[in-house]
Amino acid sequence: MRRLIVNADDLGYTSGVNRAIFEAHATGIVTSTTLMANGAAFAGACAGLASVPRLGAGCHIVLTDGVPLSNPTGIASLIEPGRADFRTSIAQVAGRALFGRMDPRHIELEAGAQIRRLQTAGISLTHIDTHKHTHIFPTVLRPILKAARECGIRAVRNPFSGWRALPSQLLLKQPQIWLRWAELRALSPLQAAFRNTILSYGFRTPDGTLGMEVTGTLDESTFAAIAASIPDGTWELVCHPGYDDADLAQSQTRLKQSRAVELRVLTSPEARSAIENAGVELISFRELAA
Repeated sequence: MRRLIVNADDLGYTSGVNRAIFEAHATGIVTSTTLMANGAAFAGACAGLASVPRLGAGCHIVLTDGVPLSNPTGIASLIEPGRADFRTSIAQVAGRALFGRMDPRHIELEAGAQIRRLQTAGISLTHIDTHKHTHIFPTVLRPILKAARECGIRAVRNPFSGWRALPSQLLLKQPQIWLRWAELRALSPLQAAFRNTILSYGFRTPDGTLGMEVTGTLDESTFAAIAASIPDGTWELVCHPGYDDADLAQSQTRLKQSRAVELRVLTSPEARSAIENAGVELISFRELAA
């Protein structure tokens, strides 16, 4: 049996990202999304979700790049010194997570605030994940699972890749994928701790993620390669559709033109045909949690 969750990250980031995610669900293969509680387009995202009951929705917990919901003085270990927002460097966040410099009480407090803001808005959450996959680190994972469990959530993204090798001709065209693969490979020793922690907290999770190596470079060729090589089990395809509009141009994300490309791919008849031809069932985290 092969099942695939197609999850669009960053709902609530901009109005153009919201519009693209809802379009990719209505006319494409997106089955799930995760909403940023501190996103600039949060209100529009909540309004849009009310009209698409089949789209699973989770909380995209933000601990880097953005403004916290908690009082910054109460979560000082997560905050850029002298500022009121999170650290923007993922390398810096990773270093602090690995060396235990992010207070778990601060992580739990902020994660809980973000989850509860979505629930207060009337959203029935199916799962959690984190912006830039910061829960790959055990010191971040444990407190966010604790916060999620207290809010009644029992499913979480597996941030470890189950990716099989891309065809060599694609790698030659997109050599930056090698660097991304190497970065993820260096973090693979954390996978055993992730599994043990998930089990101890009683959470459900997919067998792994697909598409992390091609974030920012997902196109028709790479999607076809993914669809043709989905292993047995339940997997999540992480994607970032969006409209490359004025709001996105003014944002700090590196994912801009690529979001429009992903929207084109995810809404193409070829994408759905590729999934169907591979005999893969599309589901959301709602089915996984059940």
